[in-house]
Amino acid sequence: MNIGLDVMGGDFAPDATIEGAILAQEKLSSGDRIFLFGPEEVIRQTLEKKGGNPDSFEIIHAPEIIGMGERPIKAFTLKPDSSISKGFKSLKQKDIDSFSSAGNSGATLVGAMYTVSNIHGVIRPSTLTVIPKESGGMNVLLDVGTNPDIKPDILYQFAILGSIYSKYVLNIKDPKVGLLNIGEEEEKGNLLCQSAFRLMKDSKDFNFYGNVESRELFNDTVDVIVCDGFTGNIVLKQSEAIYQIMVKRNLRDDFFDKFNYENYGGSPILGVNSPVVIGHGISNGKAIMNMILQSKEIYEAKLINKIKRAMNNYIQSK
Repeated sequence: MNIGLDVMGGDFAPDATIEGAILAQEKLSSGDRIFLFGPEEVIRQTLEKKGGNPDSFEIIHAPEIIGMGERPIKAFTLKPDSSISKGFKSLKQKDIDSFSSAGNSGATLVGAMYTVSNIHGVIRPSTLTVIPKESGGMNVLLDVGTNPDIKPDILYQFAILGSIYSKYVLNIKDPKVGLLNIGEEEEKGNLLCQSAFRLMKDSKDFNFYGNVESRELFNDTVDVIVCDGFTGNIVLKQSEAIYQIMVKRNLRDDFFDKFNYENYGGSPILGVNSPVVIGHGISNGKAIMNMILQSKEIYEAKLINKIKRAMNNYIQSK
């Protein structure tokens, strides 16, 4: 497998990204190769500083950099030689099998949608995260920021995407889907949730449990939790903030230690034609390593093909 990495993405790039690439390389099989996208001289100097061997990687010279604060569409269009733009070009040409970046998340999303494009039938791609269950498993939460304003049919598709990820990446046999709401009753919530519930309740595309409240995020009630990106991003960042407070106060606990973002890598973009993962802007070497390994996991699960089949069935049933 050929794995693409944006070396210049993230607050601590290129040191953290190169460190993560070196760590990931130690865990990959002999048939795997990491492609590093960024200014060649910077990559070589950082590899030398970190004790990596340049001959162990494919270095793709990409002299331009898309900053974290740049407007995504404009930056992606006007900087064709950036690490993000060149990474997606290679992904489209199938020189690499996946691409990951902890840089400008908007530019990464634009690259995914306008280069490898949406899977046929997917209205909007979604980003997801995993949330630890107190029992030891993982819940899938989506969307976590890509789509702050959506319609009920998009929430329905998120349930399909999340179910497939839960089943084939997290190995949940028949994942239960919950709709995040302010109450369990069908009539509860805003118009979006009420309309989405009516679409979901008789679905044959996934195992719909019903409405779930935020207090059920960390238990075994469901396996997939669906919401709009505005709500999901608030949930995600609130969880991160609680974990950081506990660390500062030295309140260590095995369960809460699982909230450390470093352990999970990043947020996959589901609904596009190739594996793409967006990393946290503050990613360190360990987080970058796990982001690379996560992209490999998605590729080996053949997740894209499974989503394509599910969307074909969804379209035919309408």
